[in-house]
Amino acid sequence: MVPGTKLADPVENKVVLITGGTGSFGSAMVRHLLAHHRPKTIRIFSRDELKQFHMRNQLQDDRLRFFIGDVRDKDRVRRACEGVDIMIHAAALKQVQACEYNPFEAIKTNIIGSVNLVDAAIDCGVKKAVALSTDKAVSPVNLYGATKLCAEKVFIHGNSYTGQRGTKLACCRYGNVIGSRGSVIPLFLKQRAEGRLTITDRRMTRFWITLDQAVRFVIQGLRTMVGGEIFVPQLPSMRIVDLARAMAPKAELVEIGIRPGEKIHETLIMEEEVRTTYRHKDFFIILPEWFSTEVKRSYPKKKLPEDFVYNSGQGEHWVSEADLHAMIREEPWK
Repeated sequence: MVPGTKLADPVENKVVLITGGTGSFGSAMVRHLLAHHRPKTIRIFSRDELKQFHMRNQLQDDRLRFFIGDVRDKDRVRRACEGVDIMIHAAALKQVQACEYNPFEAIKTNIIGSVNLVDAAIDCGVKKAVALSTDKAVSPVNLYGATKLCAEKVFIHGNSYTGQRGTKLACCRYGNVIGSRGSVIPLFLKQRAEGRLTITDRRMTRFWITLDQAVRFVIQGLRTMVGGEIFVPQLPSMRIVDLARAMAPKAELVEIGIRPGEKIHETLIMEEEVRTTYRHKDFFIILPEWFSTEVKRSYPKKKLPEDFVYNSGQGEHWVSEADLHAMIREEPWK
C-alpha cells in the first residue's frame, strides 16, 4: 500500500500496549487514542504505581488496563504482550546526564528492554510494533544516543526473525519534544521570573515538535508501515538564543557552556542513510539497504538527492516567534 492512500484506523477495535504509558508521550498518546480513535483496550505498562493511580482517576475509562512492570523483566513483558495487536514502545531512560552517569542502567532499559519487547512481540503475534527514537541516535556522541541507536537496530532487524508470525516492526525518530519532562522550556519559564536565563551555547540549534504532533506522527507510522522503516518527520529548527529571547525578551542571557554529551546541532538523517531514504509529503522514510524488494516496492521512488542534509543548523524551516508561542499554548504547562 502506497503511503498517503486512505487507510483504516490502525487501532480501531485493537488491543494496544503502550510501554512508558504514564510518561509525557505515553500519557498524551493514551488521551489522544481515547478521544479520537476507537481502541478495544489500551494496556498501560510502566513502573510507577502513583502515576498509574493518577491516570486511572483522571481518565476513568473502562478501556484502560494498568500493568505495573519494567521492560527489563522479560517474563512480565511477555505477559503484557499476550493478546496485543499494536505495540507502541515509549519506555526509556532519556536524560543524557543520567545515562552518562548510570551506563549499565541505560543499557538494561534502552537496549535489553527493547530486545525483550521484540522477542515478546514476535512470540505473542503482535501485528505491529513501533519504537520511539530520537535525533540523538544519529551519529551519537553520548550514551543515551548510542542506546537509542541500538534500540533502532533491534527493532528494524527484528523483522528478520518474524517468519510466518507476521509481526511488523518499525521506528519513529524525531527531535526535541516541547512539553516533555526535561524540556528546556519549563526551565526557561521558571527562570524568566528571575530575569536571568541560562543557555549552554549561543550557537546551539534544535529540531522542535509538540507532543500532539509526535502522537499523530506515530499513529501515521502505524497506519502506513510495512515493517523495517524508520519514519522521520519534517521538522522546523530553532536557535536556542531565539527561543530564550522569545520567551523572555528582557531577561539576561547567561552562557554556561556546553554539557558533556551535547551537540551544537542535531541531525535527523545521517549522510549514510540518505541513499535509502524516500521523501513523502511531510515525512521521510528510511529503509535498510538489505531489506526485501517487496518492502521497497511499497514506497514511491522519491529518493533524496545525495547531497541532502537534515541538520538543525541547516534547516529549511525555522520556528518563528509567533509559531513558538502557538506551540507553547498547545501544551499543558503546569
